[in-house]
Amino acid sequence: MTNDTSEAPAAVEAAASQPSWPEDIYRALKAWDIRQVAYVPDAGHKWLIARCHEDAGIQTIVLTTEEEGVALAAGAWLGGARAALLMQSSGVGNCINMLSLAQECRFPLLMLVTMRGQYGETNPWQVPMGQSTAAILHEAGVIVYQVDDPLDAYDTVAFGAQIAFLSNRAVAVLIGQKLIGPKTFEPEQ
Repeated sequence: MTNDTSEAPAAVEAAASQPSWPEDIYRALKAWDIRQVAYVPDAGHKWLIARCHEDAGIQTIVLTTEEEGVALAAGAWLGGARAALLMQSSGVGNCINMLSLAQECRFPLLMLVTMRGQYGETNPWQVPMGQSTAAILHEAGVIVYQVDDPLDAYDTVAFGAQIAFLSNRAVAVLIGQKLIGPKTFEPEQ
């Protein structure tokens, strides 16, 4: 037996760099029997998206625009299944008109929104929507929760799912940029 640990630091660093909160969110989705996950590709959700793709019990659907996910969630509910919609805060603006469908038809809509335009943002184009996402969703009749602490991820998503699926309400869980980590953006000079 050798004590060669030359690769151990890299493995430990890789494990430490992968956040645990996406796994906690995945566990909450499984606990609430989410069978469809719709998303527009997003770096903030990359671990969760990969985990859902690995799960044969979850059908993953790549969307061209976020508002398609609202209709998909309605169809899932009508078909007896539960769905979750993953998107970035900039995609919330694309959903505003479609959110009236959830309000008028009273079907459950669980949205997990990775935030931009908050903590450490370097892309000025992300700031306006990132700063107004919660207020816009609230004005559209959506119940809004935000999670910034990784220890709160499971409970926040699980309780968001509870109110969505037991009350037939639209719920958005905003995953704060403080939790995800800032992204760097350097405009071309």
